[in-house]
Amino acid sequence: MNILDLGDIQLHWREDGDPAGAPVVFANSLGTDLRMWDKLVPRLPQGLRLIRYDKRGHGLSSCPAGPYGMGTLVRDAERLLDGLGVRDCVFVGLSVGGLIAQGLAVKRLDLLRAMVLSNTAAKIGTQQMWADRIATVRKDGIEAIADGLMERWFSKPFRATPELRGWRNMLTRQPVEGYAGTAAAIAGTDFITPTSGLTLPTLVLAGSEDGATPPDLVRETAGLIRGARFELIRGAGHLPPVEKPGEYATLLTGFLNAIGHH
Repeated sequence: MNILDLGDIQLHWREDGDPAGAPVVFANSLGTDLRMWDKLVPRLPQGLRLIRYDKRGHGLSSCPAGPYGMGTLVRDAERLLDGLGVRDCVFVGLSVGGLIAQGLAVKRLDLLRAMVLSNTAAKIGTQQMWADRIATVRKDGIEAIADGLMERWFSKPFRATPELRGWRNMLTRQPVEGYAGTAAAIAGTDFITPTSGLTLPTLVLAGSEDGATPPDLVRETAGLIRGARFELIRGAGHLPPVEKPGEYATLLTGFLNAIGHH
C-alpha cells in the first residue's frame, strides 16, 4: 500500500504499469475510491505509468474536517504529482476529478500535457442543490441518498446486476465528512471562465445514460476548450469505466496515440 505523507494529509495512491513509462494520472468521482478504475487499467497499453489516488475524505486517504475548497483538492493533486516526480502527464478526471483536472491545467500546465474530462463539466449542479444534499447526508447519512445516486450513476441494465451492491456499499461506507466536504468544494466551483482559456489537447467523454452530468452539459464544457474532442459512450451512466471499460479504453488509447503519449 502506497501512502504519500504530505504533512497535513496522507494520500493513498497506486501505480500500475511501467514506472519509467509515460504517466497517466486518474482522479475519480465523489463517493468512489481508486477501485473505480480497476476494469480499465488492465485494458490500457503496456508501457504506461498508470497512477491513481484517493482524494482526501475518500478511500484510504485522510479525512480531515470539511468543508473542502476546490483549490485544496487541486493542491492535493499538485503535491501528489510533485511528490511522485510526475511531469507532462495525461490527467484523466471523472466528475469532481474532472474539475480537479481543469483547475490543475489552469494552475500548473507544466504538470499536464493533455487531459481527459469524463462525465464532468466546468460547473456541476447548483449551490442550492449541493447545500440540500449536504444537509441530508449530515442529518440522515449517505444511505438516505444512495438509491437515487445509483440511478444517476448507472444504466438500468447494470443496476440489475449483483455488482451494483458493491458500488452502493462503496458509497455508503464513505465518511460523511469526506462526502460532504467534497460536495462543498463542487458547490463552490465555477470554472467556465478559466477553462475557456485552456488550449491543451483534451478528450471529453460522456455517458448517454448519465443522470449526474448529462451529455449536453458535458458537451457544453467540450465547447469551451479549443480543439477538444467530444465522444459519447452509449449505454453508460456516470461511471463508464465501470460499465463500459472496453469502449473507454479504446477511446483513451486512441487519444494517447493521437498525441504521441506512449
